[in-house]
Amino acid sequence: MSLTCQTLLQTYPAAWKKATIHPFLTGCHSGTLQPTQFNTWLVQDFLFVKDFTRMVGRVLAVAPDDHIDVLLAGLGALKDELLWFEAKAAERSLNLATPSQPTCQRYREFMASLAIAPYAVQSTALWAIEYAYNQGWQLPGPMPAPYTEFADRWGNPGFTDYVNLLAAQADAALASANSSVEAQAEAAFLRVADLEAAFWQMAFASGDEEMGD
Repeated sequence: MSLTCQTLLQTYPAAWKKATIHPFLTGCHSGTLQPTQFNTWLVQDFLFVKDFTRMVGRVLAVAPDDHIDVLLAGLGALKDELLWFEAKAAERSLNLATPSQPTCQRYREFMASLAIAPYAVQSTALWAIEYAYNQGWQLPGPMPAPYTEFADRWGNPGFTDYVNLLAAQADAALASANSSVEAQAEAAFLRVADLEAAFWQMAFASGDEEMGD
């Protein structure tokens, strides 16, 4: 039986739980998260999404023809998302030219490293990244203001449908993968889970790390 996205979730439930259930998200839901903590995350997430957009472009470059439409739709959404980030930052008087914190930088470097990986590995990582956002913002339930629009952006049913299409594409690529490629895909999934957990935690970083030192 070939590796699938579902078997990864079933094999590593603890790692995935850490990636999608975190005090940052429950703090948004309860209204106890400090605005400065959210702002720290928001700026770093903008930096992440810029490099994530480049990653999706690289995945598109090696994707089979029947996967192109879904990936193009994702890229179109990311264009709108980057503009939305800029608008949110302006509303909050945030500086998007802030340097990457170490956790964000590690994530950006990991995404860049996937450029030489087989398509099955890249598509698995792409699905995992998007699914972590989708589940992270969806699982707590309806978010109060001012976090409602953030939860609506990543936790909405339409985004869930898109993530399911990514899972189907990853599964199709994994269906013909050998054991070495499967092992790489499994490692990429676990790396995404670890980085997602760390990225949420970054909102609670010390003042020095918030400045990018």
